[in-house]
Amino acid sequence: MTPQGSTPSQVAAALWPAPRWALALLLAMLGMLGPFAVDTYLPAFSGIAQTLQATPAQMQQTLSAFFLTWAVMNLFHGALADSFGRRPVVLCGLAMFALASIGCALAQTLEQLVLFRALQGLFIGIGTVVSRAVIRDLFAPTDAQKVMSQVAMYHALAPAVAPLIGGWLYVLVGWHSIFWLLTGIAVALWLAVYKTLPETLAPEHVQSFRPVPLLRAYRLLLTDGRVTLLAMTSSLPFCAWFLYVLSAPSFLGEHLALRPTQFFLLFVMTVIGIIGGSWFSGRLAGRITPQRQIQLALGLMIGVALLNLLATLLFKPDVTWALFPLAGHAFGWALVMPSTLLLLLDLYPARRGMVSSLQAFFASASIGVMSAVFVPLILHSTALMSLTMLILSVGGGLCWWVIRRRWPGIGRTLSG
Repeated sequence: MTPQGSTPSQVAAALWPAPRWALALLLAMLGMLGPFAVDTYLPAFSGIAQTLQATPAQMQQTLSAFFLTWAVMNLFHGALADSFGRRPVVLCGLAMFALASIGCALAQTLEQLVLFRALQGLFIGIGTVVSRAVIRDLFAPTDAQKVMSQVAMYHALAPAVAPLIGGWLYVLVGWHSIFWLLTGIAVALWLAVYKTLPETLAPEHVQSFRPVPLLRAYRLLLTDGRVTLLAMTSSLPFCAWFLYVLSAPSFLGEHLALRPTQFFLLFVMTVIGIIGGSWFSGRLAGRITPQRQIQLALGLMIGVALLNLLATLLFKPDVTWALFPLAGHAFGWALVMPSTLLLLLDLYPARRGMVSSLQAFFASASIGVMSAVFVPLILHSTALMSLTMLILSVGGGLCWWVIRRRWPGIGRTLSG
């Protein structure tokens, strides 16, 4: 318990006496489950298809089911955390994810794998959604941006390490071992959260989970144009470079002629971009306004996407250059994400969990639509991939332009 009248710094120190980087590491590890659940099994895509006698289009269902259930449940993770607390929701989610991963490891048919991947998706978003609320529960905006940048830097290691581990596990042991690894990670995180993570939801911010107040809150947030547009400002550019992750088996294996054990090169480049952008975002915290930071990041991403399209049209795609635009675009996304997220969380301080849920919903729903609808249509052409990247980047810029026109005060001050 902390005394009334305590400053945010005193509250944070009382609830988390350990170094700030340790909290950032724990929260980043919770968010790492998502990349690990996707990126570790991409190198085994063809092997799983052969074992289960599935076509590439059918295997795409394992991604689509995962992302679509992830998107739907993202609507509820934050509301649950606002009502029942951050800790119990995270612990429950990790336990259920571990059980779903066991189901994937034991799957004998494509239908079984799709089912358990969908169950994984139901719980995979809890760590990310709740960790953002935890950070804003504990820290003032400037410090929160620094912690979020630290989390993003740690979190960025997962996309680089996951495909490397997945590729070698597939080659040496078989694809089932990938899901046993996910089970072990979930169990280890459950123990870490149980022993170390405090409850950060303030008693005065506890919300009712009864249907009528809950629906009223959803209606309030979903009809607030600021919430929708801020969420899409970061979600659309995220999809712009993540479409290459979703298309990795074709982009890397067919267009760039890489072996499964070389897939990690894509993720190494994006990780370099995310770590660089996150570090730069932390350095900018408290020095420039969120408005300027968002504009800088969006301009960078649109420029990189345009150069990527021109290069793809002029030159034959090759590993010597084709991955560099992804690093530059990921740098811009890591720069835009903390500012847009903090602006979102500060719109409704008593509903931070639900706001975080809605942002995650827009991101995961966008990815789900990309995976199910657009990726199968564009994965045969690198020109279409780069054009889609540009369209999505411009879409994020247009969302921010509308915000600036309708609510010019958003992001003008350092405090958010």
